Amino acid sequence: MDSFKALRCHAADKGVDARVEQMHADELSEGSVLIRAAWSGINFKDALAVTGTGKIMRGMPLNAGIDVAGTVETSEDPRFRPGEPVLVTGCGLGEARDGGFAEFTRVPADSVVPMPEGWDARQVMAVGTAGFTAAMALVRMEQNGQHPDLGPILVNGASGGVGSYAIRLFHRAGYQVTALTGKADAADYLRGLGANETLLTGDQDLGKRPLEKPLWGGAVDSLGGEQLTWLTRTVQPWGNIGAVGLAAGIELNTTVLPFILRGVSLLGINSVECARDLRLAVWRRVEELLEPTDVETVVTDEVDLEGVLPAAEELLQRKRHGRTLVRISS
Repeated sequence: MDSFKALRCHAADKGVDARVEQMHADELSEGSVLIRAAWSGINFKDALAVTGTGKIMRGMPLNAGIDVAGTVETSEDPRFRPGEPVLVTGCGLGEARDGGFAEFTRVPADSVVPMPEGWDARQVMAVGTAGFTAAMALVRMEQNGQHPDLGPILVNGASGGVGSYAIRLFHRAGYQVTALTGKADAADYLRGLGANETLLTGDQDLGKRPLEKPLWGGAVDSLGGEQLTWLTRTVQPWGNIGAVGLAAGIELNTTVLPFILRGVSLLGINSVECARDLRLAVWRRVEELLEPTDVETVVTDEVDLEGVLPAAEELLQRKRHGRTLVRISS
């Protein structure tokens, strides 16, 4: 095989030196399935990794990108055949093993998911880890008793990738959805996804009491920090909070009262290292609730490998919303 392009991250004095360079397949992480990549997408974690803002990669040099979709080039596992359309999200890509911002990616077979029927590589990467994480929050919350009668679902960080898909998925599942955002100009976008109400972060009084007035049937939290603390105090009895991110901080300063007096459940959503059965079940839920054309509402930009780094910097500066796709090959 000839050399191919990859966005490869190297350790540097000031963190990370990410650059597009040529490499060969024998330099890739080990695995039984070699994928010829077509599309990927930029997640918050990817932005942290390629800019060196967060310590995401466990070792370098390493190709960035926690998602990839394309076709099987070669497979040592009989479950997959050359030419078959497949995808991988999480599973250590771009963290512990070479990721999806490359023309080829090699992975263990258990990481590989067959392409949903009727979808293509671009469409599933428009969903990517962001949509998969939001769908996992829905699945786990419903497994724990969440239902529309409990009240509206509050989605914070609403204009980001996970938040956008959480709005769409919960709306399609029959929930009333309230979108909380720091971007005043995102209201029309959020209503277009299915939000029944939009609120501005700066207008909210987060309160200080261990229990505040119950407002939400449940919540999907992308932020952590004070926002998550507030949600624990304002979710209705027996509601669930799906904790999916830490964009505003890793601290959680709350009490046991919401959990023992209201029966609120805080569910950790780990989309990277989940059992294969759960991974396949979440993708089935995506297929049930979304049409391939739905993703166009969430996709706001496309870049090539050379465009990943500037797009990642803008994402961290909160200058982007929705999903930015990465075009690996035609």
